[in-house]
This record gives sequence, C-alpha cells and structure tokens, in this order.
Amino acid sequence: MDSLVKDQTLSQEKITVVGTGLMGHSIALSIAWAGDFVKLYGINQDEITKAKNHILEKLENLVGNELITNEEKDAVWACFSYEDELEAALEDATMVIEAAPENLELKQGLYEQMDRICNKEVILASNTSSLQPTKIASFARNPERILVAHFWNPAHLLPLVEVVLGEKTEERFVERTMKVLKKLNKEPIRVEKEILGFVGNRLQYALFREAQYIYEEGVCTVEEIDKAVETSIGRRLGATGPFMTADMGGLDVFSSISDYIFPDLSNEDSSLATMKEKVSDGKYGQKNGEGFYKWDEAFSRYKNQERENELIRWIKKEQ
Repeated sequence: MDSLVKDQTLSQEKITVVGTGLMGHSIALSIAWAGDFVKLYGINQDEITKAKNHILEKLENLVGNELITNEEKDAVWACFSYEDELEAALEDATMVIEAAPENLELKQGLYEQMDRICNKEVILASNTSSLQPTKIASFARNPERILVAHFWNPAHLLPLVEVVLGEKTEERFVERTMKVLKKLNKEPIRVEKEILGFVGNRLQYALFREAQYIYEEGVCTVEEIDKAVETSIGRRLGATGPFMTADMGGLDVFSSISDYIFPDLSNEDSSLATMKEKVSDGKYGQKNGEGFYKWDEAFSRYKNQERENELIRWIKKEQ
C-alpha cells in the first residue's frame, strides 16, 4: 500500500473519531487504511480495548482476503492513537467525526461541548443515520461548521457517505468534508435538504416496510423474502440504481407498472405486528441471540464473515 504515509499529506486534516462502537472503530479504520493518522476517543479504556480488538479482527480479514499484506496491516495499525479524555482527543484536530449513540439530547450536549473546545475552523461531522444536523447544532455557538457525514456499516468496506447540510452549514466546510471523504476512497453524496432518514435509509426502509407487509400477508416466509432480494434486485442494484434500472427496462414499462402496483403497496406508518411483537419480547436480532433468525455464536460469525467477504469482493472488482 504505497499510499500509506506518516506526514498527513493524504487528507490534509487531522481527524479525531469520537466513539469506539460499531461505527466509530470502523470509520477510524477507513481513515487509517487510507494512510492518515487518526485519533479514536472512547469513554474508558475498556471500550478502547474492545475497539482495538475489533480493528485487529478486521485487519486480519483484509489480510486473509489479500486486500493488504501483513506489512501494510502493521502500517495501518501504526496510524491509530487512542484517548479516553475528550479534550485530549480533540487537541490539534481539524476535523471531528462523531459516532455516539443515536440520541438527540446526548448529541446536542456533546456538540455544545465540542464546539467550546475546538476552534471555529474545525469541522464537526455527525455519523447519525437520521437526526437532522440543524437540531444537533441547536446549542452550539458555531453551527456553520456542523454537518452530517453518514457512513454505512461496515464503514471500512462500504463507499457511500451521505453529507447532509444543516440550515446554517457553510459551503466551505462542506467542500472540505467532500474533499476529505474522496481522499479516503469514499463516494460521498450531497444531501441538500434535511429529509428524515436522508437518502439511503429512506430507500432501505421502504423496502423493509414492504418486506414486513408481504410476510404479514402470508405470501412468503422470512427466509424466502430475503432470498428473493438477495438473488434478484440485491445483485442488480450493485450495478444499476433505481433510475438507471428504470431507464434500461423502459420508462413506459416502469410507469405502467407503477400505476397499477403503487396503490397496492404498503402504506403502514409504523412497524408491523410481528416486528412489534419481537421487540416487545426483547428479541432484537443478532445483538442478543434471536430476532427473525436464531443467532448463536457460530451463525453470527458465519453471516458476518459472509457479508464482509461479499463486500470485499466488490472492492476487488472495483480495483
């Protein structure tokens, strides 16, 4: 990996990632993999240790899939530093990417604090998947440098980052953010309006709502519905998005089908019955062992590895 350097010449930014969880450590890995130093902030040493273990696990997988060598793995690992004191983590940062839990009040307090600590030229970017940057910046004195940079999970393997502008976000901070993301080998898109859920999640949850509806109607099992997506549109959408697909299929055909199928699609305004029942019963999926599927340790390890391998296959194809 000839791009690995030690003098911050890649992004021209000194980046701190706030949060060591599922997204935080993976975002930090994206930065280090591109050759930049990155400082990772965790609330305590236990959380930092967990993050280090997850990062090492992901690096080993990259080596195993021949995306990097052992020497490159060591170079990536050397790009990390860690802090459990927020002020120390933000010292000298020119860009902060926050990956704290999805709680508006928590984020508002954090941004008020970071806004006081950091000078006015530091970009403060939230990895929130749905919260509006204007609301996140509510108590900050310098809301013009606050925006959303929503990475997708797993952040080190998926290229999309949604850059969402708040009402007071200034263009110069947007341009710097887009420049950094491109140099980190990401594919950023500008989201000009603070639409709830942004772009990717609105599309994802439209599909998920219809999947729930089809299941509730007794049309197919959960497994068959998943298979239908995985073996058709799931493969095709990796090459052509919805508008490109429509163009290739013929807009006259897609318009006609839309006219008769749209009225029959689900318009539920909340989770459907089975989903609500599972959540009520504390069955949250992989995180605690059961959801729509049973998640023992072996199955969990297998499915996570399978997903990573598929995403790595796409990276190899693009290279």
